[in-house]
Amino acid sequence: MTSSGTHSSTLVIMSIAIAMFASYTALDLAARIRASNGWIRQVWLGAAAVAMGGGIWAMHFVAMLAFSMPGMEVGYDLGLTLLSLLIAICVTGIAFAVMARSHGSGGQLLAAGLFMGLGVVGMHYMGMAAMQMSAAISYDGLWFSASVLIAIGAATSALWLASRNSGQAEKVVAALVMGGAISGMHFAGIKAATFTGLGVRMEGGPESVGQTALAVGVFAASFLVLLFSLVAAMFDRRFAVLAEREAVALRASEERFRSLYRGTPLPLHSLDQEGRIEQVSNTWLELMGYQRDEVVGRPLINFLTEESARQFRTTDWPALVAQDALEPREYRVVTKDGAFLDVVSAARIERDEHGTFLYLVGGLTDVTERKRAEEALRQAQKIETIGQLTGGVAHDFNNLLAVIMGNLDILRRKLPDDPKLMRLVESALEGAHRGASLTQRLLAFARRQDLRPEAVDVPELVRGMTDMLQRSLGPQVRVETRFPRDLPPVHADVNQLEMALLNLAVNARDAMPGGGKLDVSAAAESLGQPNIAGLPSGPYVRVTLADSGEGMDAATLARATEPFFTTKGIGKGTGLGLSMVHGLAAQSGGRLMIRSHVGHGTTIDLYLPATVKAAAAQRRAVDDVSVEPGEALDILVVDDDPLVLANTAAMLEDMGHSVRLARSGEDALDQLARDSNVDLVVTDQLMPGMTGSQLARRIRLGAADTPVLIVSGFAELEATHGGRFPLLPKPFDREALARALKDLHRPANVVPLRRKR
Repeated sequence: MTSSGTHSSTLVIMSIAIAMFASYTALDLAARIRASNGWIRQVWLGAAAVAMGGGIWAMHFVAMLAFSMPGMEVGYDLGLTLLSLLIAICVTGIAFAVMARSHGSGGQLLAAGLFMGLGVVGMHYMGMAAMQMSAAISYDGLWFSASVLIAIGAATSALWLASRNSGQAEKVVAALVMGGAISGMHFAGIKAATFTGLGVRMEGGPESVGQTALAVGVFAASFLVLLFSLVAAMFDRRFAVLAEREAVALRASEERFRSLYRGTPLPLHSLDQEGRIEQVSNTWLELMGYQRDEVVGRPLINFLTEESARQFRTTDWPALVAQDALEPREYRVVTKDGAFLDVVSAARIERDEHGTFLYLVGGLTDVTERKRAEEALRQAQKIETIGQLTGGVAHDFNNLLAVIMGNLDILRRKLPDDPKLMRLVESALEGAHRGASLTQRLLAFARRQDLRPEAVDVPELVRGMTDMLQRSLGPQVRVETRFPRDLPPVHADVNQLEMALLNLAVNARDAMPGGGKLDVSAAAESLGQPNIAGLPSGPYVRVTLADSGEGMDAATLARATEPFFTTKGIGKGTGLGLSMVHGLAAQSGGRLMIRSHVGHGTTIDLYLPATVKAAAAQRRAVDDVSVEPGEALDILVVDDDPLVLANTAAMLEDMGHSVRLARSGEDALDQLARDSNVDLVVTDQLMPGMTGSQLARRIRLGAADTPVLIVSGFAELEATHGGRFPLLPKPFDREALARALKDLHRPANVVPLRRKR
């Protein structure tokens, strides 16, 4: 006898509900698989496999319990039943794992769906085989094939839906369809089964109470497991949303920090634990000249000079790691274009609450210009100190030369008419005059020479020097001059300016041993503030001498105006030429500027203040005719140096004058208080206690008609309240002293003492 059996409608509905609920739960858990990483992903993968595979098995088992045949009791083999459950969970888990790794690949999803569908079919028919009854089971091939196809289609659909980001409504619809498909597969399999009795009669009737209770228990257990899975997924989804919000906020905060960090006006950088650059600000990139991708990931020491890199690696980095902070340190960095910059860098290390290294943050402060200014200040202070020392030495040397020249002049006059002795005296005088010229250069550098500025026509001055320049430079040097027609005159000492131009021309000649060209030009410039020469605003004339010589390197150029510095051989230069021109320019209210490159010659710009006078004064002719002494005078000579005092007195006595001697200003005032019958006072300027100009003012207060002649090698004489006193520059000879006395004692003639400009 054959039978197909009957089903309990209640249990059938319960089995279909399990299938749909399991499908929805599996789809929901699949979304957590896609949203998770690491071991959490594996947990959700297992949960989805249990929900889907266990749900399919529970639906199958409850549906089997809903099936009954009249007069036949049905039991189940526990081993095969549990094995069918294990098969359902395993094949579902494997299929979900393939789905999770497929990234939407259709081929992999089809293969996984086929595998899962066949596994579900195996689970179903193993459950059928677990049935224990007094009947044999046979299957209809058509319905069997239908059940297999339904299983594969349902499995493939389930995997495809699980791989998509579906909304809530899509999940519900998909769960209903999948649940129906799974139920359809089961009942198609049951339809394919035919039960043939084995001749043992059994009591028929509805399903036993035990089967119904078991079905309800499986249904309840399945719903609880699936419900807990959904609750867990809901909480995980909630936590994921919160975490995502925090992550978005953190990313936004990091982006704001990164934008603020990169946009800060400070050149900042952050390093990792190995000293490699992680972040730099835009200002840092602008300072160094790099693009961001050219520096990120590279060690910071790659951008330091070798010496600075060694300091950072061996000294500063260990101290920074030990103390978590580093006080400002000086380094030299190398920009992309190869320039060297002096920077100051401070840094600190940030750590978490456990003391773990997070990052190092530091910055660079460019102090290149500051260090250059400091070096320029030190250089100026050094030159000022040398100038003061040079001026003092020149003053003392002038006193010695005055003694030597005065005594030689007197000796020349007293010697018998012996040509040999006369040549010796003349040679000695020539040497003394050369020494006087040297002291003038020293005083020019020290800015203490006696200048007599006037309006000087530069083109006329250079044209008047043409013959002297050609003789001094030689035939191998070609001189070219270029002057505009409307060039204003300069306010300078014509003699000193001529000497300065001659010195510059001779230096140019020495820089062109094989010959070359010397361009002499001038141009009027109106300087504002600021200007390249660092001069006050106003009209100037720039006199330029450019040669085609060897040029100077940076080190030589930096020391070019130092006194006694020379690149010429021993005995070929004093090293005072450029320093004298530098001093003359500064004392005249101008500036000397030098530009030079090795192999490209040297260009010297001499800025001098322009004058508003219409025409430049012509050079004074020097009267070489001997000045005869006039009437005998009663002269008071004041000097703190006994040698100079005796020499001046000897020259005056040789002229026929009566001389009194005073060793200080106070001594001179005491003598005048005792006897004021003095025709003239000759006094040194620099004396301890009272200067010559101070003495002259005191004398003028007591005897306004007593003339005073001040003798000095410096131009720094004080202005008086009632006028200025005449000056006789040191060193001087008998003829210069006689001319000064004659001019001073000439009636209605006042020789003004020029103020220092």
